[in-house]
Amino acid sequence: MKCIPFLLIALLAVTGAARAQALPGDSVYHLSASTQDASGQLVAWSSLRGQPRVVSMFYTHCHLMCPLIIENSKSVQKQLAPAERRRLGMVMVSLDPVRDTPAAMQDVAERHRVPDGWQFLTPADNDVRAIASVLDVRYRVREDGSINHTSVLVLLDADGRIRARSEVTGAAADPQFLIQIKALLAGP
Repeated sequence: MKCIPFLLIALLAVTGAARAQALPGDSVYHLSASTQDASGQLVAWSSLRGQPRVVSMFYTHCHLMCPLIIENSKSVQKQLAPAERRRLGMVMVSLDPVRDTPAAMQDVAERHRVPDGWQFLTPADNDVRAIASVLDVRYRVREDGSINHTSVLVLLDADGRIRARSEVTGAAADPQFLIQIKALLAGP
């Protein structure tokens, strides 16, 4: 009869672990999508779970809004305390998987002198629209190869729930967005 309590404890431990790993219903990480980072390594979209992140979509051949998205993101990061910076991931996701090769992603990161730790991800071609959809980024590829798209930073909590959005209109960070980031990082 000593086996019954042991089995009960083991069952409770497994159930608790499954609950701890379950994603909230509104998590963007329910999406099964694959990406490639700037070093050419495969990165599952769901592997971003575990850390609050600011995520945006852009493309490397853009000469107007996408550089502003990167500079705005850098401005956000600069206004955080060092401990806050370490807790917040910065992720740039490509809208142009054909041209945004690992080399192109590395080049844009170097040209914009982004801090260490940023992730530049290129989704598989069939996953771009799905990622854009869960982030509520609208886009349209034009005949000349340029892409009209929503210019936004999206704040995700560690479980991938959208906590805030900031429309990018310039290089300076939105003060209200910074308040929301700081509040999320200060939480449990």
